Amino acid sequence: MAAGQRTPIQSEYVYGNTVRKKAPSVQTQREERREYQRQQRISRTVRRNQERALHMDLPYVLLLTAAALCALFICVSYLHVQSTITARISHIEQLEQQLEQLREENDTLQTRINTDIDLDHIYQVATEELGMVYANKDQVILYDKTESEYVRQYEDIPRN
Repeated sequence: MAAGQRTPIQSEYVYGNTVRKKAPSVQTQREERREYQRQQRISRTVRRNQERALHMDLPYVLLLTAAALCALFICVSYLHVQSTITARISHIEQLEQQLEQLREENDTLQTRINTDIDLDHIYQVATEELGMVYANKDQVILYDKTESEYVRQYEDIPRN
């Protein structure tokens, strides 16, 4: 190698504890300037939008007030409806409990009535004391009533 030439290994080695800064190129400076100008334009636009947003005139304030009142009315109405529904649900639960209690009482009374009835005693009293007898097959008349779904007590029995 000639004197004054460095080998590739020697040229990559950096002396000291810091790396030397690379000098900025003209193109990099132009890009930085463009970026700075773009940021300035954006900040101006943002500032204008903020000023417009802070500017409130009478119609805007009235509209905003009306919207707030409408929202408040809707919220109060919602709470009222919700409390009404809650009250009705609790009332329905109370009525269901009363109904269940009445059914239990009814079942208890029905069971008591059924156990207190002695069918053999009734048959004995009916046949011996009152002289009652079972009806014969020729004494029982069956008929179909198609005009209505119930039978009236005093209505005439149709003849076959």
